[in-house]
Amino acid sequence: MDIETVEEVKRHFNVVAEGLRADIRVVIEGVSPNTDRLERVEVRLDRVEGRLTGVEGRLTGVEGRLTGVERRLTGVESEIGAVKSMIRPRIARSDA
Repeated sequence: MDIETVEEVKRHFNVVAEGLRADIRVVIEGVSPNTDRLERVEVRLDRVEGRLTGVEGRLTGVEGRLTGVERRLTGVESEIGAVKSMIRPRIARSDA
């Protein structure tokens, strides 16, 4: 290749490279707002996740308390059953 051809190839490459730079800038300008939006969405999702974690913890506490209430109700039912079995014979005798 002679020097003129090399210089012409360099000029052509520089023109193509400058066009690519311009295209890349356009793409960056188009993507940048989307990146900002995604970052804001990510921040909001992190907040939601934190709230859900708090709700989950509270629900676990409520579940534990309900289990305790269920146990106490079972105990009360047993006591009522025992009282009924003590009262029934006396009621039967008084009816006789």
